[in-house]
Amino acid sequence: MFQRLREDIACILERDPAARSAFEVLTCYPGLHALVLHRRAHWCWQHGFKWLGRFISHLTRFFTGIEIHPGAQISRKVFIDHGMGIVIGEMAEIGEGCTIYQGVTLGGTALVKGAKRHPTLEAGVIVGANACVLGGFTVGAGARIGSGAVVTKPVPAGATAVGNPARIIEAKIDVKSEAKPAVPERFSAYGVSLGDDPVAQAMRGLIDNAAGHDHQIALLWQAVCKLSAATNSKVGDCVPQDAQQDEAFDAAGLSRLVK
Repeated sequence: MFQRLREDIACILERDPAARSAFEVLTCYPGLHALVLHRRAHWCWQHGFKWLGRFISHLTRFFTGIEIHPGAQISRKVFIDHGMGIVIGEMAEIGEGCTIYQGVTLGGTALVKGAKRHPTLEAGVIVGANACVLGGFTVGAGARIGSGAVVTKPVPAGATAVGNPARIIEAKIDVKSEAKPAVPERFSAYGVSLGDDPVAQAMRGLIDNAAGHDHQIALLWQAVCKLSAATNSKVGDCVPQDAQQDEAFDAAGLSRLVK
């Protein structure tokens, strides 16, 4: 019991720069209190004391603002930051080293009793504030759920899900390393980091492509005009007066708008 408590305190000190001492974490972090009480409630649930488990869960919700069903399975070194408004369903499974921020819902969409209704978070998943992960699917190891995202389908390992409904950015695959998805090594607070918006990425790609076309068209018209002048032919007669020989596409300005 004390070993698990020391692990919990150590992972909070590692991931939260506002934590200054183990005593402060032990006495002032509701996420830690909720996890400690959940272990008691989960033990009661597994040993047939269903009502007692639910009652401990109810008291935990009252004192911490974090609602964890006693049937939920939570692994080691899980960090619940701030925690107010978190709801974790009965069949949710949370892997080692996950981080969950305030307002998160790990909920279900099915009403069939006995079915796997709640999500499974594999090791190292980060779920940002006010995100909803709804359904009995798996969020792969090292994945990140951005703040406010609504996820209703599986998320591959190392990927990032943002938006409502969530759009998934696949992790880059290194073909030299057995084609396995790269799991982020750097901790990403609230599940968001630079380059996580797929819409902005798509817009930047379109802008770059349009800028390339603009450059090629300008070069073509310049070549046509030079050929006409060099051969003293009438090639230039078919060149429109408004033929674009200079690049006018403001790619840099448009790129700044989607950053």
